[in-house]
Amino acid sequence: MNLSTRFDGLEFKNPLMPAAGPLNGDLEKLRFLVGQDCGGIVTKTISKELPNIPKPCIYGDGTFIMNSELWSELSYKTWIDDILPEYIKTKDRPLIISLGYTKEDMDFLVPKVECFADAYEISTHYVGTDLKVIKETVRTIRSHTTKPIYMKISPHIPNPEAFARAIKEAGANGVVAINSLGPTMKIDLKERKIIYGNEKGFVWTSGPAIKPIALATVYKIKQAEPSLTVIGVGGIKNADDVLEFLLAGASAVQMLSAALLQGKDLYSKIIKNLPKALDKYGFKSIEEVINQGLRKEVVYKQSLPILNREKCIDCLLCQKICPYFAIDYPGVITFNEAKCFECGLCIAKCPTGAISFKKG
Repeated sequence: MNLSTRFDGLEFKNPLMPAAGPLNGDLEKLRFLVGQDCGGIVTKTISKELPNIPKPCIYGDGTFIMNSELWSELSYKTWIDDILPEYIKTKDRPLIISLGYTKEDMDFLVPKVECFADAYEISTHYVGTDLKVIKETVRTIRSHTTKPIYMKISPHIPNPEAFARAIKEAGANGVVAINSLGPTMKIDLKERKIIYGNEKGFVWTSGPAIKPIALATVYKIKQAEPSLTVIGVGGIKNADDVLEFLLAGASAVQMLSAALLQGKDLYSKIIKNLPKALDKYGFKSIEEVINQGLRKEVVYKQSLPILNREKCIDCLLCQKICPYFAIDYPGVITFNEAKCFECGLCIAKCPTGAISFKKG
């Protein structure tokens, strides 16, 4: 099974990379990710100034991470004098260097890391939503390099399509979509206080919970600007998620938060499971998934739901959650045709897949 993906002159033996964050913040961590067999490596975001990070700074829940962790806690000098020179001695896959944040930072940093980078990922998390400013940042980077530039879009950017057009006009190769969602907040009810927050009380949220937003953003950008490369990030936790992002328009993906929730070896587990996932859904390669595209079907009239009695375990969850009071249980689940709105919630939530719409 061919797991490789290629774009912008870069070749990856598989589509999974780490997203910029705490798991790629020094030499030991970069080498760990190589050992996890990631197709490419991304650094933690390097900036001119050192961050002032409140502690604790990372909170994990069932489906999300909340953090106030900011950019690399190591100086740019440590990166260019120690980490990157040592890392590239054995580099055998693309290295994407993450930088932030302003055009002045880019003017200063890009020349210093140019000899190490195969491509650049530029965070726009703290530069606002003015596309003119973002375009100027891209132009500044482009004045120092011919290598691929990927601008990372934050969910607070109001128009992803306009963002994509702007960075393309300025000379970028693509978009990393998306950054963490926020601002968000974590409250300790017992102590009556905000926790894990910055000086304003806010944190940023990432992980499986933001996957629907990330998928939609990837799709919007690729539909608006098909020539741009899109790297999908935000909510990936398994091999199926990787394939969904590729179908939505991504050429590769990044993951971080799920590894913080499930374990750092999740990278190698997902890569190991990719061939099985491809086979399960009838694909022979990653490239085939990327080229497949998505069908859109909008239906305004469905059948009444159908119950497979053999699969039904009489848990009555469907009856409890039905917002139209259309499900009864006279000893067996039944659907009231006069009340049923064909919304599909019972189908989505049935734990055994016992409910479906009639096909055809």
